[in-house]
Amino acid sequence: MTEYSRFAVYYAPEPGPLADFAAAWLGWDPVAAAPVAHPDLPGLPIPVEAITATPRKYGFHGTLKPPFRLSGSRAALEADLAALAARTAPAEMPGLEPGRIGTFLALTPTGDTAPLAALAAACVRDLDPHRAPLTEADLARRRKARLTPRQEEHLTRWGYPYVMEDFRFHLTLSGKLSPEAAGATIDALRPVLAPLLPVPFRIDALCLFGEAEDGRFHLLHRYALTG
Repeated sequence: MTEYSRFAVYYAPEPGPLADFAAAWLGWDPVAAAPVAHPDLPGLPIPVEAITATPRKYGFHGTLKPPFRLSGSRAALEADLAALAARTAPAEMPGLEPGRIGTFLALTPTGDTAPLAALAAACVRDLDPHRAPLTEADLARRRKARLTPRQEEHLTRWGYPYVMEDFRFHLTLSGKLSPEAAGATIDALRPVLAPLLPVPFRIDALCLFGEAEDGRFHLLHRYALTG
């Protein structure tokens, strides 16, 4: 049985064209727990292997509760995650659009994201009893990012700086890129992504992911939102 060093709660698309393309784009399928051959996409400024090297190990996802080490048992986490999903309604937005967030590319939701922010906050808050405290090395690594005072509070309280008011949901498509490379990559991706993006975009499940010994994340279970 595979051992997992950390767990996370993500959004991941249901099996289908978007999930298939995203797995190939990143080169990792977290459902099959297997590498996937990259697509041959014309117009890319650098090889897709280089563009996607940083996000590859996580699989295509949107973070709801960031990766954490367990303080107790996996069974207890799974029970509370199932209970959270059972009392929580799906979140729906008009769609997704590709763009830049700082130095990397991602898909972000359009329209009112308040229900999604509330969903993410519930995941962070309600599942936090299962999170082991950060080590001093973890804290030092996060603090290299020049956190704001509020982000520092989030880091010490919730184990991650970009939660609650500082949360921004996104589905990562690349690592750090120059402005020129980012623009060219978006231009190459837009026509391929356009027919694959869901309309509306609906989050109707919480996905439990686990980080295996090689650092790659596996999708362990999908919990339907039925509240």
